Amino acid sequence: PPPPAAFAPAQTGKATTALNAFENELGAQPPLGFFDPLGLLDDADQERFDRLRYVELKHGRISQLAFLGQITTRAGIRLPGDIDYSGTSFSDIGEGWAGSLQVPVAGALQILAFVGFLELGVMKDIEGTGNEHVGDFRNGALDFGWDTFDEETKLSKRAIELN
Repeated sequence: PPPPAAFAPAQTGKATTALNAFENELGAQPPLGFFDPLGLLDDADQERFDRLRYVELKHGRISQLAFLGQITTRAGIRLPGDIDYSGTSFSDIGEGWAGSLQVPVAGALQILAFVGFLELGVMKDIEGTGNEHVGDFRNGALDFGWDTFDEETKLSKRAIELN
């Protein structure tokens, strides 16, 4: 047989892991399939998977809102008025991280308190309120047409959000 090439991948035995337990979960689709490069779900149970899925969805939604805030600010759209009593207007605050450092301390504390309120009181997956899946934060109160979709459309929309 010819000698191995210098940059050929090393031959390894096939390892069996707990990945098989979640390879058919929603979001495991081509081309990657089930993707857990850090091994967070090695030897995990369904409860652990559901917790990580919940966190994944929440962080993904926060990231989407942050992105919208960034492009809205860059487009020049600002709140009217002043951010503090000393006359600093919202339009005086810059963009991105630099802008976040220009927010007065009292304003930053208000933002932090509001985020804490949302985390502890609003953005929760409350059992027994009619939620259909992990990450369904409607909690029996909000429904922007979700209940009008058929099951196939709901699965498609959830998969799009995950990928």
